[in-house]
Amino acid sequence: MNIDRIVFAFAGAMILLGVALGIWVHQLWFILPAFVGLNMFQAAFTRFCPLATVLKRVGMKSGCAFE
Repeated sequence: MNIDRIVFAFAGAMILLGVALGIWVHQLWFILPAFVGLNMFQAAFTRFCPLATVLKRVGMKSGCAFE
């Protein structure tokens, strides 16, 4: 599994978790998917993703999106 797939899987999981917690726990949890979406939006233009940077330092294989 490369960095791109891990980042997308993690982002998807955080969005689903934030939405579920927002529905069943408290509405402030909707900030989590908003933050993840904003981070994905800026990463599309800047090619900077904090999670990808951490995974690269750990030694994961890079994909084409975060080289």
